[in-house]
Parts: sequence; structure tokens; C-alpha cells
Amino acid sequence: MDSTVKSKTVTKELDVKSIRKDFPILDIKVHEKPLIYFDNGATSQKPTVVLKAIQDYYTTLNSNVHRGVHYLSGAATEQFEHARKVIAKHINAHDDEVIYTRGTTEAINLVAFSFGEVFVKAGDEIIISEMEHHSNIVPWQMLCERKKAVLKVVPINNAGELMMDEYKKMLTPKTKLVAITHVSNSLGTINPVEEIIALAHAKNIPVLLDGAQAIPHQKIDVQKLDVDFYCFSGHKMYGPTGIGILYGKMHWLKQMIPYQGGGEMIKQVTFEKTTYADPPLRFEAGTPNIEASIVLAKAVDYINKIGLDAIGKHEHKLLEYATEKLSAIKGLKIVGTAKHKSNVVSFLVEGIHPYDMGVLLDQMGIAVRTGHHCTQPLMDRFEIPGTVRASFALYNTTEEIDTLVKAVEKAIQILK
Repeated sequence: MDSTVKSKTVTKELDVKSIRKDFPILDIKVHEKPLIYFDNGATSQKPTVVLKAIQDYYTTLNSNVHRGVHYLSGAATEQFEHARKVIAKHINAHDDEVIYTRGTTEAINLVAFSFGEVFVKAGDEIIISEMEHHSNIVPWQMLCERKKAVLKVVPINNAGELMMDEYKKMLTPKTKLVAITHVSNSLGTINPVEEIIALAHAKNIPVLLDGAQAIPHQKIDVQKLDVDFYCFSGHKMYGPTGIGILYGKMHWLKQMIPYQGGGEMIKQVTFEKTTYADPPLRFEAGTPNIEASIVLAKAVDYINKIGLDAIGKHEHKLLEYATEKLSAIKGLKIVGTAKHKSNVVSFLVEGIHPYDMGVLLDQMGIAVRTGHHCTQPLMDRFEIPGTVRASFALYNTTEEIDTLVKAVEKAIQILK
């Protein structure tokens, strides 16, 4: 063997048995069956370190931030801003480019309003895709209605992949922003975001990525991506609900007007004129979700301690295993067969409504998501009412997938 050839980096295997002990909810029973939780695309479960941090905040630290001179306020402010640094480092951003929001939805709405009011006018165009979550459709529709702009939609093929040739054609001098999901919540498709961004930037068009389904499963480097806006939620990455992040390049944030007015986001207020704080505080009006912001950093620490490479490898193994086992069931069709997929398997069984399948699986202790998954236009494109979606996380196992397969087969016998 050539001694000049470098050895490949070996990714460690997850100790899933040990990891599961970190999540107390996995010990409960549902309908007298052990809980099997395959609804991670909707929200992930929370490890003990996160649950403890929530209690610690309210029992040792509870106070408002930035405004007080007393000890608790100072300590809370220090941890609140330290959490911003932790999150910024996690995505390789500058601290002042990280804005706390209530979640991905608010982050996208913030950009749609604050960017849209400044940069979008009548006749301009916004580009989204056919696989977007409603949170990355409706805010842009509202902007287009308000500004008399045009919403353009990149189509997908039958595998659930973006038709990139069509995307290239859509980029014109009228395009003011491209807003695309990094990973589809319904199909699991991992979009070619590097190419999407490069093509847009070649025409000086900024790009927003909905990263809600990507951030728990892969390393995100916003500087390497060169993305203009990146949005994600805490509750899908083992953190609390009600907290999310908007990353934005300072070039854009400085030019954007505030999304909301109130305390915290001002420099000076008189009855004649108000001047606004610099980003990120400009976009953080009112008392923030202090506890969830601090605790989100604990969730990030937890993920990094385990390692995103190891998490991604484990979840990909689960994806391949579930795809193989479920595909072998007669009459079952997987919806979303892209070459590059994340941790989602969506499926339908011929002659069975996904809701009925979901109800029976629940009776067997298995939590899945059924319906249109807030992607109604995508379901219309496939001419289906919805799907059954199983989405995996670091604490799931192949044994749980075996139980799912047996449960689906049993449900088919019952419903047919």
C-alpha cells in the first residue's frame, strides 16, 4: 500500500443504549406498549441535561436581561449572551449575526417583512420550491400580495428532487430573493444548497435556507455555505419549544428595518423620533424567551459532545434499514426517493388512508406523523391526501424499525 495515502477518518459508532438513558420519556408506555417515537421531524425529545437546565434557570437565575443592575439580571444576561456565542460558534457565524426568534417560522416571517419592506417592490420576484413547508410559502405570499410582487415555484421530479435546470431559468434581474428548504420535512430530500446559492449569487441574488430539518442531523457552516439567511428551531434539535435562530449576514441586517417595535430594540425614543439598536437587538423587541435561549445552548453542547458525524452516520443507517424493510411490504409505496436523503421515510399503503394507519400504529405504541405535514402543495403535486411519516433521531434503533414493520403489516391485515 502506498504510504503517502492518508487513512480515512473513522467516525465513532453511537452508543445508542447509553444515549437512550438520557431521554426519560422513552421509558414511558403508550396504550400499555413501550413508546417508539418516530415523530422527530415534528419535534425531538429532550435529554436530561436540557430538562435540568430548564429547572436550574427558574430556581437559580430567573430575571429579565439587559436592563437590571442587580445580581440576577447580570447573571441571566451573561448566560443569555453566552448562549448566543455558543450557537454562533455551532454554525460558524459572528455573534451579532445570530438573532433569537420563536422558531423557524418567525425567523422566515422576520426576513419576509424586514427584508421585503426594504428590497422588494411591484413586479419583483421571489423564488421558492414545490416542496416547501407552509412556513416558507405563506410569508412570501403575504409579501407578494403586499408589494404586488410575483412568487415563482421551482418544480420537482417524481423522486422529489428539485429540477435545477428550471431553477436556473427562473433567476432573472427581477429576482430579489431565493427561499428554499435545506432538507424537505415531508420527503427527506437533501437539496443541493451549495449549487442553489452559487447560482443565485452569480446574479447577486441573496438566498434564505430553511434549516429546520437539517440542523439536528448535519454540520452547518454558514460561512462555508455563503448563505445570506439561515433559519432553524430549537425544539427539533433536542432543545425547548418557543426558541429559534435567524442567522443573517450583517450586510443585510444593517439595511433591514425592525420586524417589531418595543423595548430592547431601540437606541433612543422620543415622541418625535425613535432610533433603532444595531443588530441583533434591533430584531429582538420585548422580553425574550430567556430560559429557552440559554437552554438551547445546552442542547447544542449535548449534540456536539456526541458528534454530528456519528449522529448522521447512525441516522443514515436507520434510513437505509427502514427503506429496505418497508419497501418489502406488499402495496406499500415510499413517497420521496431522492438520491440524497435525510432521516425521513414517508409512505402510503394502497387502499388505506394515512390517518387510519397512524391511529392503529399509535395503538401499538408507535408515534408517527400522518397527513400533509404542512406541505399541501407538495401533496397536490403527487395527487395524494398525505403520507405516514417516520422520522428518526439519534436514540432510535433498528429493533424499533422491525417493530414498526410488523405493526404496519398487522394494520394492513386489520384495515383490509
